[in-house]
Amino acid sequence: MATANEGEWPQDTVRVIMHTKAGGSSDVFMRTLAESLEPLIGQSIAVVNSPGGGGASQMTRVRTAEPDGLTLGVNTLSHFTGMLTNLKGVFAIDDFSWIASAQADPNLIWTRVDSELSDLGALINEAKHRDGKVTVGGFGPQGSTQHIGLTMLEQEAGVEFEWVPFNSTPDIVAAVLGGHIDVGMSNLSGAQAYFDAGRLQGLGVHGEDRLDSLPDVATFEEQGYDVDSSWVQVRGIFGPAGIPMETQQQIADAFHEAMKAEHYQAYARSAGVTDSWMGPEEYTEFAYRISGIAQAELDKDSD
Repeated sequence: MATANEGEWPQDTVRVIMHTKAGGSSDVFMRTLAESLEPLIGQSIAVVNSPGGGGASQMTRVRTAEPDGLTLGVNTLSHFTGMLTNLKGVFAIDDFSWIASAQADPNLIWTRVDSELSDLGALINEAKHRDGKVTVGGFGPQGSTQHIGLTMLEQEAGVEFEWVPFNSTPDIVAAVLGGHIDVGMSNLSGAQAYFDAGRLQGLGVHGEDRLDSLPDVATFEEQGYDVDSSWVQVRGIFGPAGIPMETQQQIADAFHEAMKAEHYQAYARSAGVTDSWMGPEEYTEFAYRISGIAQAELDKDSD
């Protein structure tokens, strides 16, 4: 068996720790990719769901793992914003190895098909009428990726919403369908089945372009709200600090090669995500850069 000290990925079961429950957008991504990754690397992949604490449960398990490449995690932008907000002083970028990016995934706002809210204009008007009492459910606490995206809309439209945090997209969907909150904010993949079943309708896409699977849902900008369309969800692979760079590169190459599989590409296009190919050095630089952008947005929101 090769060792991490030799810059090789040891041959054993690879555990990928998730920060969400099963069925969330990141969970769907990893389980789909595992189908082409397992035969490629000749190793079993165990996807382990460890939600809780806005990512704290997962990040603790990743940080304390051996730096041999056998324990990895899927991260999103919320990991970086969390280290600036609810997890500040608990975790830092240097606690981890930032190995590879995999997806860029815009958020969208959606609600039940029987809701009177049909677009962002209706949502904004309702927020003005109800004086900040319109509830929006999304992943993570205030300061999470989706929450920062919502604050961009608040600042542009001159309204306030009531943020309701959840641990997974399925939980947000259940709350919207059950009438417990007004609208949800998430990536498409975790809610795709409910759109396909005709139970959800989109109000707006926070991204540069409309989604191929929801061509009738206009972007924020198309609806007259000029927010930063580059603020999209990013999913990547990370591990504990100290994984040798040679091992990190081997892991990044394997993940990126597995992403080229036909069944993965079919899922990615259907879910409206864009492939991202950053390796260890580039992704580490990205981690610091995006943290700076997030800090600037958080400072703006607190003014």
